[in-house]
Amino acid sequence: MTEPGESDDERRAKGLPPEPGTGARRATPPTPVSVAFWLYVAGGLLLVAAFGYTLTQQESVSNALIDLNTSDTLDEEQIRTGVTTLLWTMFVAAVAFAILFALFGWKAREGNRSSRTILTVLAAITLLIQLLLFPTSIPILVAAFLAVVATALLYLPSVADYFPRPGGGGLR
Repeated sequence: MTEPGESDDERRAKGLPPEPGTGARRATPPTPVSVAFWLYVAGGLLLVAAFGYTLTQQESVSNALIDLNTSDTLDEEQIRTGVTTLLWTMFVAAVAFAILFALFGWKAREGNRSSRTILTVLAAITLLIQLLLFPTSIPILVAAFLAVVATALLYLPSVADYFPRPGGGGLR
């Protein structure tokens, strides 16, 4: 167990994260970690803006899909309803990703190792969504790029000691 007056630096030396729930000042995060946080925030906001703009264009998206429709089983109303549902779902997902990027980016600034892992998964999902679903969308491409760069910053050798290994041991 830890000693009552143990500082965050002493806890880090033992491979432990900062003491949870204490009002104590956290160690200043390395510059790459702070930059990564702001890149995640910018990427999340860009995702929300891109899908928010697409949501405002649902009439033109619906009309384009109606013109492309070759199926006799789908009528215009079904296509319009499907487009509305899809665009709102994507917008809500973008808001959720932005919140998760900000939340776990903040936790990574506090030295939380598991937040770094979660951010890596979120960045990978963002990149896959961009590549598979929206390969021509420049704003989503930029958001995915920002998330990938931010993730790379969290794995730089200069910040490795800021994210302590569980138990303080293990191979480097």
